Amino acid sequence: QMPTPMSQSSQVFNFSAGPAILPASVLEIVQQDLLNLADSGMSILEMSHRSRTVDQLLHEVEADVRALADIPENYSVLFLQGGASLQFSMLPMNLLSVEQPADYLVTGVWSQKAVQEAEKVGAVRIAGSTESEGFIRIPRQDELSCSPNAAYAHFTSNNTIYGTQWQDAPDVGTVPLVSDMSSDIFSRPLNIERYGFVYASAQKNLGPAGLTLVIIRNDLLERSSRSLPSVMNYATLVKHGSRYNTPPVFGIYVLHLVVKWLRERGGLAGIARGNERKAAKVYAEIDRTEFYQGVATDDSRSFMNITFKLPTKSLDEVFTQEATKVGLLGIAGHRLLEGQRASLYNAMPESGAVALASFMRDFERRHG
Repeated sequence: QMPTPMSQSSQVFNFSAGPAILPASVLEIVQQDLLNLADSGMSILEMSHRSRTVDQLLHEVEADVRALADIPENYSVLFLQGGASLQFSMLPMNLLSVEQPADYLVTGVWSQKAVQEAEKVGAVRIAGSTESEGFIRIPRQDELSCSPNAAYAHFTSNNTIYGTQWQDAPDVGTVPLVSDMSSDIFSRPLNIERYGFVYASAQKNLGPAGLTLVIIRNDLLERSSRSLPSVMNYATLVKHGSRYNTPPVFGIYVLHLVVKWLRERGGLAGIARGNERKAAKVYAEIDRTEFYQGVATDDSRSFMNITFKLPTKSLDEVFTQEATKVGLLGIAGHRLLEGQRASLYNAMPESGAVALASFMRDFERRHG
């Protein structure tokens, strides 16, 4: 028996890898505020970035981000544009020197892209990679060959395409540790003092596309050369409080609402417990039977992006089609890997994981 197609009143679950699901309560507040924010008579979309309202917003969102992730005063918080892809270039432009190469740990397409951009600026060493295995796992600590003299060591904390995630940050000694956390930032506790630099595009766990969050340890700002273009210079951007030019005000506003939503749910420890429960429900279906084959090795499984395949490509196509009909949207895997990918970002309710697990059981009963 085929699943009942969704009606207009049926609940839809967005499993897309990004732009991704946002909390329903946050979207409702955005809807209410869109025409008239805080009785100002204006929309947030049309406010000056130097207005009193936006000035207060920037101060409040930074304070809330610091409180959520326990970020100390010797770190600066920036709200930038250009996505993580711009940071692939800005990072080495600011922190890479002629004398010191940077170490990169390669665990997927996005870390490969980061390497390609850094190589345009200076010397890069590949200090660890699982490319020869198809990126189905994270390198072990004893497989890394990080240099104690590197300018920095870069890794991508979660790999959306392959469904792998670092369970703990790599140990790189005293070298500044840099992480692209675009797809798992604020999904679990973050010991920021282990890092020199963290960046994340917003469209997976923080808000809408167009905003990038950067957290940088202040001593690293000294590396930003005055010869850099001003809008690419971290020291300049910190000096101007993210407002050297017009920042993505709407994205910052939504981020503020998301951070408040996270704090109301027990902060990073609380949201991590929920993310673990959601992922466990889907992984249980993958492990219950040989009908579904997980892509990532057990020790590298992501809590954010669960990747799996069915026995044949044709069944994968049918699975995607039927899932879409019952409101499980964005489930198809990345074109490089194919199969299925269920993204369970912070805003995915537990009922979404339950619905997917139930569909997987029913699909196997009808097609297995």
